[in-house]
Amino acid sequence: MPDTSKKTISGAICEVLGISDARQKATAMCHLVAAWKDTTLGLGNQPPPDRPGRPDRPLLRPPRKVPRRRVTQSAPGRIALLHAIAHIELNAVDLALDMASRFTKTQLPVDFYHDWLGVADDEARHFLMLSDRLADLGAACGDLPAHDGLWQAADASKHDLLARLAIAPLVLEARGLDVTPTMIDRLKSVGDEKTANALGIIMTDEITHVSVGKRWFDYMWGMDRLDPVSTWHSLVKRYFHGDLKPPFNIAARNAARFSAASYGPLATRDDLVASPEKRPDA
Repeated sequence: MPDTSKKTISGAICEVLGISDARQKATAMCHLVAAWKDTTLGLGNQPPPDRPGRPDRPLLRPPRKVPRRRVTQSAPGRIALLHAIAHIELNAVDLALDMASRFTKTQLPVDFYHDWLGVADDEARHFLMLSDRLADLGAACGDLPAHDGLWQAADASKHDLLARLAIAPLVLEARGLDVTPTMIDRLKSVGDEKTANALGIIMTDEITHVSVGKRWFDYMWGMDRLDPVSTWHSLVKRYFHGDLKPPFNIAARNAARFSAASYGPLATRDDLVASPEKRPDA
C-alpha cells in the first residue's frame, strides 16, 4: 500500500506507479484514493517515473501482431477481447496517475488532481472487474501479447500538459465511446451478458473521463488565451500518429461535452454518426 505518512500525494502516487504486479497496483490505487479523500495530504512535487512498473507479462508486440479481438460464441475470441481491454485499463491507471503527478509544477487548482485521481480509481476498478471476468473464462492478464501504444502516446506528451489532455482523454479515451457499444451488442448476441454489463459500466465511466479531459483542456487553453479548435487540431496532428476514424458516437461525445465541431474536421470520412449498423469493429 502507498505510504501516505509522507504527507504528499505525489510521493504516494509514485509508489503506486512503481508497483509491477497489476492486481496489487489496482488495489493500492483504491487505498490511495481513500487516503486522499480522508486525510489532508500535501500535493508535493515528486516527479513520476518515466515508465511505470509493469508485470513481466504480457509480452509487448506491435499492434498488428496482437490477437484480433473478435466476439464469438466460443471463449477464445472473448478472452482476446477482454485481455486487450484489461491491458488498456491497466495502462489507463498509470496514465491518470501520471497526469496527477507529472504536472505538479504547473499552477493548477486542487480539483485537477482530485479529478485525475478519481479517473485512476475508476480505471483500477475496471481492471479488477475485467481480471475477474477473465478468470471466469479460465484466463488471466498476461496470457496473450499486447501492444504499448497507449503509454507511447503518453510518453510523447510528457513535457506538455495541453498536449497530454488533447491526446489521452480526447483522442484515445474518446475512441472507446465509439467502439464499445458495438462490442456490447455483439456480446449480448452470443449470450455473454456478464461481459456486456461490465463494458456498460466502463462505457458510462468513460463518458465522465472524456468530460474531465475536456474540462481541463478548456481550462488550459483559456489560461493561455488560445483558440480551442485550432489548438486541438494542431496538437492532434503533432502528437497522434493515426487518423480520427468515424463513425463517431456523437451522443456519448456530446454527453461528455465534446462537440463534433472539434473532431469532425479531422475525420477521414464524412459519415460521422455511429449508428448500430455502421459502428466500427474493436
